Amino acid sequence: MSKDKYLNQMQKLREHASDILNSENFLSSDKNIQHGEISVMEHSIKVALKSLYLNEKYNLKCDERLLSRGALLHDYFLYDWHSPEHAGFKNLHGFKHPKVALKNAREEYDLSPVEEDIIVKHMWPMTVVPPKYREAWVVTFADKCISTAESIHFIQSAKRRKKYININT
Repeated sequence: MSKDKYLNQMQKLREHASDILNSENFLSSDKNIQHGEISVMEHSIKVALKSLYLNEKYNLKCDERLLSRGALLHDYFLYDWHSPEHAGFKNLHGFKHPKVALKNAREEYDLSPVEEDIIVKHMWPMTVVPPKYREAWVVTFADKCISTAESIHFIQSAKRRKKYININT
């Protein structure tokens, strides 16, 4: 994405969701790691920007406000899922966090059905029931793209660090 397109998407995000971007809870998600070394806040912003980009590039005719807001709130679970009380097989973060995110978002914002669908179904197919709205499909796809890229980057950088640290290679 060019610098101009990036700045344009960021402006749209600020227009549609400045209340979320400036909220204490959203800002606190910067301290929780999502994938590798990326914070939940940074991940959510990347997913929102990717969603806006896909909508524009492919002329998907999504409501940009709902798309932006739902994307920012899709991982609004507000805890460190790596901590002992949230990690492990018994907690199944991947399956449970959409409902937690929806609960937290409902407590803070008046959500439309589209925003609720984005939040609660972004983990499809793990959520079993597929998204109902075009905006939810776009965020689901954007989330998969961003999550994959973040995870690959982390693995590659870990391998590079190990190469320089391991004296036996």
